[in-house]
Amino acid sequence: MAKRTFLRALPPHNDLAGMGATLSRTLIEQTYAELRNDIIEGRLEPGSKLPIEHLRVQYNVGAGTLREAITRLASDALVTTEGQRGFRVAPITIEELEDITQLRLHIEIEALRLSIRHGGERWRTGLRQSYEAISALEQPFEPARRRQWEALNVRFHEALLAGHDSPWTQKVLGLLARHGERYRRYAMGLPGSVRDVHAEHTEIFEQALAGHEARAALALEAHIRATPDLLAQALRNGQLTLPPGATPDAAPALMAG
Repeated sequence: MAKRTFLRALPPHNDLAGMGATLSRTLIEQTYAELRNDIIEGRLEPGSKLPIEHLRVQYNVGAGTLREAITRLASDALVTTEGQRGFRVAPITIEELEDITQLRLHIEIEALRLSIRHGGERWRTGLRQSYEAISALEQPFEPARRRQWEALNVRFHEALLAGHDSPWTQKVLGLLARHGERYRRYAMGLPGSVRDVHAEHTEIFEQALAGHEARAALALEAHIRATPDLLAQALRNGQLTLPPGATPDAAPALMAG
């Protein structure tokens, strides 16, 4: 009798299958997030192989879950495929950073102009809130809180453009932001850097909120260009060596445009 009662309490077979699928997706999401973070932080070095058998033990997941997570990272261009030879962490190169920078400038500046023209009080409120949140971490900036700062930095840039209702713009810029974070990690570690990121954010925020479209666009352009310019200068001065896959000879191109 007890056995039959227990069986009646079990969810239908379809529900059990659905629960299993949900748990599988959640595990893939978690593994994807962990791998992505380790790539961005450099714990999985640019250009290094991603051996399935080794990593499935390290991340405590099955080979299928790991492959699915890595495949998603390949879609984000954070991982490259080598035919039948497996996967590698995407290299970081000066050419790629310049490409990312140019695309960000092209999309982000236009979206900011449209936000200033069409953003209403809701946009202004959201922008003010995101600025206040990131300002709290930038005065002064503490390297130990860089991960928190990165999240608030993404939020601030999204808020700048939120007056321009374009989900695809946000999706593309979200992908570019994840790649840009790999390079910012190197720029933030440069010795003797005198960049005042808070002042840059303040200038963009104030000009945007005041409706000064051209000035806000110029401030945003200077802000976006600051990281590649710093890295290019550091390469030329011998202060920085990029990991495998980098091409120092291309560094001067970063200063163009």
